[in-house]
Amino acid sequence: MKRVLVLMGGTSEEREVSLRSGKAVYEGLREAGYEVEALDFTPETMHRIKEISPDVVFITLHGRNGEDGTVQGYLELLGIPYTGSGVLASAVCMNKVMTKKLLGFEGLPNADFLVMKKRQFKKDLFDPALLVENFGLPLVVKPVTQGSSVGTSIVREANDILLALEMAFSLDEEILVEKFIAGAELTVTVLGKERLNVLPVIEIVPRNEYYDYESKYMPGMSDHIIPARISEQEREKVEEISRKAYEAVGCRGYARVDLILDREGNPYILEINTLPGMTGTSLVPDAARAAGISFPELLELFVKMALEN
Repeated sequence: MKRVLVLMGGTSEEREVSLRSGKAVYEGLREAGYEVEALDFTPETMHRIKEISPDVVFITLHGRNGEDGTVQGYLELLGIPYTGSGVLASAVCMNKVMTKKLLGFEGLPNADFLVMKKRQFKKDLFDPALLVENFGLPLVVKPVTQGSSVGTSIVREANDILLALEMAFSLDEEILVEKFIAGAELTVTVLGKERLNVLPVIEIVPRNEYYDYESKYMPGMSDHIIPARISEQEREKVEEISRKAYEAVGCRGYARVDLILDREGNPYILEINTLPGMTGTSLVPDAARAAGISFPELLELFVKMALEN
């Protein structure tokens, strides 16, 4: 029997979601027959990993200091296998700018964007009209290294731009201003390393204006439509682009690629999540169920892939 340590909690703004993911994974692995221990991962508890000495670590941390390659690097030093992508892919995907630059180099579609740095931002001298001129309205403002849509705004009025910038800068030293793409919100779960498996495409219909933090984690705040209401040709295109994005950034194990399909049927990649949520409202378990894979079976698959890596 393999001993699995579930890392959960952490110190990011997504701590509460991580605790929920960790609890679900802990219970699912026990149901699958594993010997499981859970650890609320903080700087004060990280030494416990070496003491516990598990066969494999199942990472359910979200956000910075968990999803960004830092914990992955620590586990590499300890020589302990872990679920999900490695150090480089984790770091790249946590940084929205680096992800977009790499995807652009590979010729994969993503929205036009501009990077703004906090140290160069002068509120009194800034003219919001410049952003409107470049991107039109609405436009999107995002912190560069936050997950779960934390700090993200869709700005529909020029008068609201400064407020959105200040909120994003309160969470990050760099922010992303992006062209708004209207269309269907889709997500694709990709599994594997060399031989990739794509789970059914999900269409997300949030109750709020977009798939924000509340829509992601509050029961009843979004509908997950499987299969997505798109044509077969669009589905094939979305799946192919998701595979290419997964490979381009070097993911392994599993990841979730989020996209927008515009009204002309053109897909645009929004981001790649290397440690997507595993809560009761999460997308990856939903996609697995649609493919006939139970939650315990999915977790066991992730553990086996981690041990192979």
